[in-house]
Amino acid sequence: MNLRRVLTVLCVPLATAAAVPVVATAADSVTVRPDPTYRHEPFEGWGASLAWMAEATGGYPDQIRTKLADMVFGPEGLNFTIARFNVGGGNAPDVPPYLRAGGAVPGWWKAPAGTTRNDKDWWTPSDPAEFNPAADPNQRWWVDRIKKRVTKWETFSNSPPYFHTVSGYVSGGFNATDEQLRTEKIGDFTAYLAKVTKTLERAHGITVSSVDPFNEPNTNYWKTTLGSNGNPTGGRQEGAHIGPAVQSQVIPEMRKALTATGSRAVVSTPDETNPDLFAADWYGWSPESRAQVGQLNVHTYGTGNRAVARDIAKGAAKPLWMSEVGGSWLDRQDFTSMDPGLGLAKQITDDLRLLEPRAWISWQPIEDYNNMKPGGETPAGMNWGEIQVPFDCPPNATLTTCPIRTNTKYHTMRNFTHYIKPGDRIIGVNDTASTVAMRGENLATVVHANATTADRDVVLDLSGFANIRNGATVTPVITDVSRALHRGTPVRVVNKKATIRVPARSVTSFVVNGVSSAAPGTGIGSGKPFSFTGVQSGKSLNAENGSVVQRTTDASAPTQRWVLTNRTGCHGNRDQYTITNVGTKQVLSTADGAVTLAAAGTDNAASRWILSSTGDATWAFVNVSTGQLLDVVGESREDGARIGLYRPTNGANQRWTAVTQ
Repeated sequence: MNLRRVLTVLCVPLATAAAVPVVATAADSVTVRPDPTYRHEPFEGWGASLAWMAEATGGYPDQIRTKLADMVFGPEGLNFTIARFNVGGGNAPDVPPYLRAGGAVPGWWKAPAGTTRNDKDWWTPSDPAEFNPAADPNQRWWVDRIKKRVTKWETFSNSPPYFHTVSGYVSGGFNATDEQLRTEKIGDFTAYLAKVTKTLERAHGITVSSVDPFNEPNTNYWKTTLGSNGNPTGGRQEGAHIGPAVQSQVIPEMRKALTATGSRAVVSTPDETNPDLFAADWYGWSPESRAQVGQLNVHTYGTGNRAVARDIAKGAAKPLWMSEVGGSWLDRQDFTSMDPGLGLAKQITDDLRLLEPRAWISWQPIEDYNNMKPGGETPAGMNWGEIQVPFDCPPNATLTTCPIRTNTKYHTMRNFTHYIKPGDRIIGVNDTASTVAMRGENLATVVHANATTADRDVVLDLSGFANIRNGATVTPVITDVSRALHRGTPVRVVNKKATIRVPARSVTSFVVNGVSSAAPGTGIGSGKPFSFTGVQSGKSLNAENGSVVQRTTDASAPTQRWVLTNRTGCHGNRDQYTITNVGTKQVLSTADGAVTLAAAGTDNAASRWILSSTGDATWAFVNVSTGQLLDVVGESREDGARIGLYRPTNGANQRWTAVTQ
């Protein structure tokens, strides 16, 4: 702990203060107000998928591959502690190479001599002669190199083996929206994934926490195109369209296959490309399949409606990972511009604030330099990855002939990964350009991105914290176009505030020492009465005649005031609350799919609610029993409109502004 003495924290029913965004008094000033009464679940860490970078580089000369692995998973590098191992599907032996460099991840099977793409019924899960336990040495070199640094492992599939696909190719169907997984082979496919997972555990002495059988399955990304000679000419990576109905069949079979091997890994899924498709997958599964998912994964290549995935996960009481994202954030290959570094910082900040994931996983921090340079996939080049190295270095390559390059994403990411650590808890904050983390009861870090072209005074308002030690300090660690993780001079906290000037176009980690715990008496769970006004309608929740409606706001009306009582925790973003009306003493509840008022003192799943907020003073209420949200029926703006329940939409009719009365 940062404090020299151990503080005893009294946990009273607190939620978060109504954190109203502060308008800067000048263009070069912003006030950042962390809120310790809204804490995410303990952060599990930062990580990366090993494909394709590990496949491409795991066989490189030792000095090159070791340096690359240390740059990603080493403490001075990106400091990642989570790794996702790609279980390759593998094309038939008679298919000529056509996948991108690193993308031809080997399958874990041995085909009989003479096997072709037309032979799709030869593989038997229980036959050891048809399984290759020594497969994929390049990716597995990485496993051995990083396993002492990795605390969480996940295995995942981009495509089933060719013999489990409809098209006979691992790059997708001939029509990108046709089902690619042969449904009669679902049991064989899940047995394959479970067997590979168990083999990895035994061979490398690791424990796999989760297995994800899909990758962006409900998309139109994956298509194989054949040339006139009958060989593939299009589709450069493994991928398979698998719609929600088939996903729902795979999930229980995946659970069964893992149990059969004795694995303790949970099924994680659907690894969808964006929150909207994630929701479509979720609602396409049967209740039984949903129950057998142990972890929910989503990508944020589409950034809209992150809150939908957040609230689905809360309503289902399942952990949520942001399991993959990458990007260029610049329309050319570039190793000096701050645009990519600032773009990645915004992506991370928004993902953590809006999605509230337990982990944040990069796609692959190492990209193919050749593929990114002008004349590669795009005429102007691209800038994916934090690190770039050629994926065609020869066996005699050296660091001189096979150079490793980094762009500004590498450095700004370290502003997050070096200072927000596994076990920390991201907390609420009023500023959308800041991420704040606590370590135990101590405020540990504020990471702030200044994307403007002017220097900025960042005023850290620490009034939400109960204990500010004499001599408390804030130390800036700055990354800009000329410096990486440059440690500045500590600034004293005076009158619960510290002001630090940060450069234009920079990302700064503020390391805080001497500030801890939550100030008492704040937040909507403090026992004070609050009114809740609809963002869309401007009208307030009102209890009347045994039901709940929206009415024109009347600050003096006791039936429009509500008191929250925390029933399960202390300041957590998944704590469960009962909500009691001041006027009627009844409890906000649900019955038969409708919002009701229950008798005073009622406390059960139907009358408990989980709160969600993004720091903008608005709230969503997730019902514990149904997983649905408090919702103005029909998005009505009318006085007296009924309040009901509906699945998460991120709509303004599901968000409420809290005002103390």
